[in-house]
Amino acid sequence: MRILITGGSGFLGRHLARKLIARGDTVCIYSRDEVKHAVMMREFDNDPNLRWFLGDVRDAGRLSRAMRGCDAVIHAAALKRIETGHYNPSEMVATNITGTQNAIDAAAENYVKRFVFVSSDKAYQPISPYGQSKALAESLTLNANHVYGARGPLYMACRYGNVAASTGSIIPLWRELLKTSDTVPVTDPDCTRFWMTADEAVAFVLRSVFGHSPDLLAIPELPAFSVGDLAEAMGAKMNVTGLPPWEKKHESMSDGNSSDVAKRMSVEDLREALKSV
Repeated sequence: MRILITGGSGFLGRHLARKLIARGDTVCIYSRDEVKHAVMMREFDNDPNLRWFLGDVRDAGRLSRAMRGCDAVIHAAALKRIETGHYNPSEMVATNITGTQNAIDAAAENYVKRFVFVSSDKAYQPISPYGQSKALAESLTLNANHVYGARGPLYMACRYGNVAASTGSIIPLWRELLKTSDTVPVTDPDCTRFWMTADEAVAFVLRSVFGHSPDLLAIPELPAFSVGDLAEAMGAKMNVTGLPPWEKKHESMSDGNSSDVAKRMSVEDLREALKSV
């Protein structure tokens, strides 16, 4: 198969590409970051099964040209920093909403068979521009099945929580701080978040790409942890800063599937899990 990944030079894109190449698929990397393109080319030793497209999802024409001949699209490109989106909501709209609509339309124009949108737990009952933009992008994706009908692509979405140790997330941030200090900033030690590894995220997304599930919106059952327990597992003292207005104390992925009632990881569970991320 020939599969295009928007945001393909990012954390999830690189992990997806490695798995797909191992299957023998051709992977088209589409992203706007030329530095990440160069780094990824070196990381993958210019693998002949990779194709490279420099472009922004805001550019509908470029996106459509990149999709020519593709069998499937994994739409992972997004502006994701919640605190940045709080002050720049129009940019979240331009990339996460308009960019998603561009990708949806380009997939139909190019007779792509399957389109998988990578969503977020923050799209459920959202309180931030990031979550709100992902929620609307989800709606656009799923509604495209009605817009384009049986002759169009199958449009699906995967909604899940933060991936452990992903770019810009709490684990790599704290690891960097702990090189020179014994204390890390914590908004609220009683906050809970879902735990998902990169391998689990890749497997989850690829089930939608290759699987036969009737669920257009896929939502996993994940364990959760408290932020205070994570700090203890990492051997850190806490400087409690307070919860900002764009953050929830607990995250949910659907009704009844919330991080405060999910199976809770212990400090020892977290210590063990941290060894592999």
